[in-house]
Amino acid sequence: MDQKRSASPIRVALIGYGLGGRVFHAPLIASTPGMQLAAIVTRNADRREQAKRDFPDARIVDSAHDLFARRDDLELVAVASPNRAHAPQARAALEAGLHVVVDKPFATTAAEARRVIDDAARHGRLVVPFQNRRWDGDFITVRKLIADGAFGEVLRFESRFERWRPTPRGDWRESADPSEAGGLLFDLGAHLVDQALTLFGPVTQVYAEANERRAGVHAEDDAFIAMLHASGVRSHLWMNALVAQAAARFRVVGRQASYAKYGLDGQEDALRAGKRPGDAEWGEDPSPWGELATGDHVRVIRTELGAYEQFYAGVAAAIRDGAAPPVDARGVVHQLEIIEAAHRAAAENRILSL
Repeated sequence: MDQKRSASPIRVALIGYGLGGRVFHAPLIASTPGMQLAAIVTRNADRREQAKRDFPDARIVDSAHDLFARRDDLELVAVASPNRAHAPQARAALEAGLHVVVDKPFATTAAEARRVIDDAARHGRLVVPFQNRRWDGDFITVRKLIADGAFGEVLRFESRFERWRPTPRGDWRESADPSEAGGLLFDLGAHLVDQALTLFGPVTQVYAEANERRAGVHAEDDAFIAMLHASGVRSHLWMNALVAQAAARFRVVGRQASYAKYGLDGQEDALRAGKRPGDAEWGEDPSPWGELATGDHVRVIRTELGAYEQFYAGVAAAIRDGAAPPVDARGVVHQLEIIEAAHRAAAENRILSL
């Protein structure tokens, strides 16, 4: 490794300054020791002005093509553009000799994801899926309880991400065009499936339901996936944009105990409000208690602190120190196989084997 480069900050370019780029990637990159947000790609006039205000030292460019023309000034690109562009822009960045972080969904198909991973191997560069919700405080808590054997054998894992968003956005996220990869299965489903795979491993069977509930929406905004893991655990995953009173965010049922936790992790709302890792109360869950029950005995469990900052810290360690990346891109191929199977299963109303 070039010693001069290894001693300097990792210069990062961010493609896209919509919700994902502005709320998640930009502040997390900027607050990561050893990283510098050097460039932002957006041609939207309002977003360009916002980016200049937020990061006055960053170069603002109109296109990824303009960015790659000055690639020697960069080491890492974070792709947070619309879903259809994730894989093509990731491959272009790898071709330019840069490491890449790709927001979810990593690609629009499992086959496309494999091509991105093959390109990374061919160019000797990292490609890392952005699965920030592995660092949700409630998920960290569930993972710790399982590792500690609190449930004995886990039989069923229930996970919900439900919101009250009755007014559609009217953008590509609600399009029926498959190339846009819109709908909740590619959006919230990418998080929920990833969390279930992280806990319980590969899936052998998939059943799903997908519905369009809001007027003018042409991609699913109400979906359910049932998965059978090779380990024997069954995962039931719900995602919905039209729920005013959400059920438990997590429910884990085991032979010895069960656990339930309500409320969503607070880091997204904190980032939207302008807070950053290291600020007072960063990572605190707004509903910081779950319950672990064994028969009539109920033990209150405090939720672990959330830690989105660990993602980019892990990317920095992988680039500078050769550490394992915080998320293995190979696992996202199976995630996309499951989402593809979920779409088919919902359309055909049957269980599919993988």
